[in-house]
Amino acid sequence: MDSRKRKREFMNAGKSGLVTLITLALLFIFLSPFAFMVFTSLKSQSQITSVGSPIWPAESASFEFNGEELEQYTVPMNTCVGSENDTSERSLAIVDKGLRESVFIDPGNLERGEFACTVSWRALDRPWELAPAWSNYSEVWETIEIPKVMWNTFFYAMTTLVGTLISCTLVAYGFARFQFPGRDFLFIVLISTIFLPAFVTVIPTYTFFQKIGWVGTWLPLIVPHFFANAYNVFLLRQYFMTMPRALDEAAMIDGAGPLRVLWSVIIPQSYPVLLAVTVFHIVFAWNDFFGPLIYLSTNRDAQPISVVLRTFNGVYGSSPQLIQAGSLMALLAPLLLFVFAQRFFVQGIVITGVEK
Repeated sequence: MDSRKRKREFMNAGKSGLVTLITLALLFIFLSPFAFMVFTSLKSQSQITSVGSPIWPAESASFEFNGEELEQYTVPMNTCVGSENDTSERSLAIVDKGLRESVFIDPGNLERGEFACTVSWRALDRPWELAPAWSNYSEVWETIEIPKVMWNTFFYAMTTLVGTLISCTLVAYGFARFQFPGRDFLFIVLISTIFLPAFVTVIPTYTFFQKIGWVGTWLPLIVPHFFANAYNVFLLRQYFMTMPRALDEAAMIDGAGPLRVLWSVIIPQSYPVLLAVTVFHIVFAWNDFFGPLIYLSTNRDAQPISVVLRTFNGVYGSSPQLIQAGSLMALLAPLLLFVFAQRFFVQGIVITGVEK
């Protein structure tokens, strides 16, 4: 009996270990592009252009000799004069490069002086030392004026977030709690707008905003968010419908009107879904490129990070380390938001997507 129990425990432990191993492997695969992005942002331009450089940020070893910076290479010592019996490899500084024979000095033994090794310097590996180039971030900070650009992006995200939360909450509350003729049909029409390609309405909306003189300002980007959108209305409506109507009726008996019920009963219990909508919208606004591109093309001082970073990438296309540094700086804010709001975010999605 004990042997069967131990065998069963061993099998369960093996299954748990296998699941853990698979999970870690998938996590490694998923995070490897992000790690590569971080490593690239810390590389120097010389490492980017060097063949055979490591994936991590590093610089090739060098040694200063007689006021001159000499490159270092890993040399088999048995190819050098006076070290024919030495089978080890050592990092030596090259003095004179040759196709068949090169001259080196040993940084650890300068008294030996210069000596020749019968080896082509092109066939040797260079030792690399860890050297993150933090200056990439300061260069990007100064080049694209990160404080101003981040403020533009923050202003765009927060003002549209206010409009989204107010308008979508009111519309979702109406569909979830009020009975009126054609309610279900209107809700279907609202949801069907999700399937309408955004580019179909680009020309008429741009023409309209141009006629009223809004192009070049924030208004075409901010005002439409005060008229709700189908996706967030759907999430909020599904969540509101999980709340028992008895709560509304109890508040109405105490004299609360519809807006009072919404403010005092519905909203305090809807923080998870409201936070989910908040995260969704901030990520959308932070990454929105097409809208700011067409409406703020004549007002460069108001452009958010998405547009500025695209322009920066075009100018510095030959410097991927600067592009990755700028991308990481733009990614930091929504990433931190998701990390801190993860619990409520997932809770809101699960409730709105499963219970109704």
